[in-house]
Amino acid sequence: MKRVFHRPGWLSALIALLSGALMVLSFAPFGLYPLAVVSLLGFYLALRGRDGAGAFGIGWLFGLALFGAGVAWVRISLNEFGNMPALVANLLMLLFVAIMALYYGLTAWLIRLIEHRLAADSMPRWAGPLLLLPSIWVLMEWVRGWLFTGFPWLFAGNGQLDGPLGGLAPVLGVHGLSLAVAVSAGLLWGLLRWRGEARWRAAAGFLLIWVCAGMLWQIGWTRPAPNAEQRPIRATVIQGNVEQAVKWDADGLLPTLEIYLTLTKAHLESDLIIWPETAIPEFFDRVEEPLLKPLGVTARETGTEVVIGLPVMEPDGRYYNALVSLGSSEDRYFKRHLVPFGEFLPFKAQLQPLIDWFEVPMSDFSRGDAARPLLQVGVWPVGVSICYEDVFPDEVRQALPEAAFLINVSNDAWFGDSLAPHQHLQFARLRALESGRWLIRATNTGISAIIDSRGQVRDQLPLFARAALTGTLEARVGSTPFVRFGSQVPLSMAALMLLAGLVLALRVRRQARTSVAQAAE
Repeated sequence: MKRVFHRPGWLSALIALLSGALMVLSFAPFGLYPLAVVSLLGFYLALRGRDGAGAFGIGWLFGLALFGAGVAWVRISLNEFGNMPALVANLLMLLFVAIMALYYGLTAWLIRLIEHRLAADSMPRWAGPLLLLPSIWVLMEWVRGWLFTGFPWLFAGNGQLDGPLGGLAPVLGVHGLSLAVAVSAGLLWGLLRWRGEARWRAAAGFLLIWVCAGMLWQIGWTRPAPNAEQRPIRATVIQGNVEQAVKWDADGLLPTLEIYLTLTKAHLESDLIIWPETAIPEFFDRVEEPLLKPLGVTARETGTEVVIGLPVMEPDGRYYNALVSLGSSEDRYFKRHLVPFGEFLPFKAQLQPLIDWFEVPMSDFSRGDAARPLLQVGVWPVGVSICYEDVFPDEVRQALPEAAFLINVSNDAWFGDSLAPHQHLQFARLRALESGRWLIRATNTGISAIIDSRGQVRDQLPLFARAALTGTLEARVGSTPFVRFGSQVPLSMAALMLLAGLVLALRVRRQARTSVAQAAE
């Protein structure tokens, strides 16, 4: 007979809140990656004894703490740069956090629905922590990554690239890392709660996952391009550190251009020079003759390729957040995954007064329609992403295996001196590791970096520094398993685990009904 333990509701709520906040410490800049496992263990512990609305509330509190501690920087863009009153900005930030937390409320509710209600608390003790918790957790993260354009921020696996589990990233991607974290939490639960042989099996399973994942670090999934070893690419990232408050001011255009041109001219010996997202706060056609054509001529004369972020307006009046390459070849990429309310307005007719109040310049971008995020930069086909496009792993993957390396440009000045720039850099590192490609990251105010194909930062510029970062990178060829198969493998694994949990729950319930019927006879 199973022992029933009734924990006070306030204690479960406290455990949920602490566990959600603890998860944030597994991400940058803290980097305490084992705490992701401890956080999920606390999440599952807080659920014990809760059911229905109670379980939903526990999950919601977990999400409230996770997003409240992890993405409170949303307030900065609303208040300091969107000119919203502090009270309104904070209320909108809390509303956003509360809405995002609903995903975890639903996760908790589903786990307890299957584990308790369907199976009448008679399921094998391993089914909940080893089947339901990992599968539902990962599938709900996947839903969060695309529903309503998606917000794939702070996935459980995001912080694992500096630990043993990071070896799984080129194989299973971030969803595979989240699955490994959740299974590890379930095994840790068994190690602490089970007895006898079951405890030893849980310990062995935990060690097996972490040791095998660590061994995968030894595999080189991609290789240097045929001529890359003889001729490394010398690349320079320009970090202009233009204050967001003056970036879009008409009087700030010429000083901004002077900053970028001065830093660029000092590094024309580089093979590649990259400017950040919307480094030029003016439309392409208005600066083409006085700036871009002369810069292109200079680039060709010096053997340099220049990649610049700026808005591009088409003849039909639509405009795009774009990357433009100048030099021996010229090409354009229009951002495909736009930020709701920042770059476009959902339900525009109904919400136009909101965007008029939230003073965001150029907040009606159109979505690029390129089939793949590739940009021709000199002789190199490059996988590119603008701003938070790089947090969508399967979209970055679309540029591969053709891409010789990756470029991400961003303007994280919107979020000031907060956790956001550090978290964003970590997500970019994970994309490099998943794809087995070097990644160059150019941002307006930091953190700009050169990242190798194993996700390690080779060099970086600090926040709020006006400087140029020069280093070498290599073009690479080949495909990691993640590039070949994407997130289909870990998501299929999660779906099969959920199916197994459902079958087991229904079988237990059927057996219970049969036993009751036989007893009645």
